[in-house]
Amino acid sequence: QVQLVESGGGLVQPGGSLRLTCRVSGDSLARYAIAWFRQAPGKEREEVACLGTGGNNPNIADSVKGRFAISRDNAKNTAYLQMNSLKPEDTAVYHCATARLPGYSGSYYHKSDFDAWGQGTQVTVSS
Repeated sequence: QVQLVESGGGLVQPGGSLRLTCRVSGDSLARYAIAWFRQAPGKEREEVACLGTGGNNPNIADSVKGRFAISRDNAKNTAYLQMNSLKPEDTAVYHCATARLPGYSGSYYHKSDFDAWGQGTQVTVSS
C-alpha cells in the first residue's frame, strides 16, 4: 500500500517561496499520478496541481497558475510543489495524493480517484 509523507511547510511572508516535498513508499511512484491538494479552515479540499505518469502537461489550478509548479522524481520516489509569490490566501494544509488509472498517463483526475493521502503540511503566509 502506498504511503505518503509531506514536508517543507512553514511560515513565510507574502511574496516568499516554499518547496514542499512528498516522499512515497510502498510502491513505485512511476505507476501513479501525483497531486497536491490544500484545505484551508472552513473550506473544502481543493486540487492545486496534478502530474500524471507521463510527466508532462500538468493540470494547475487557475488560482495558482504561474506561481506554483509540480514536479516528480521517480528515481527518488519523490514529488515536489514549488510555490512562489505566495499570498495570504495560499494559507492551508497541503496534502499530496496518488491515483492510478491503468492506460491513462494524463493529469486530469477526479478527486475520488485519489486513494492514498499524506497527513499534510501546514503552510502559513503572513507578515
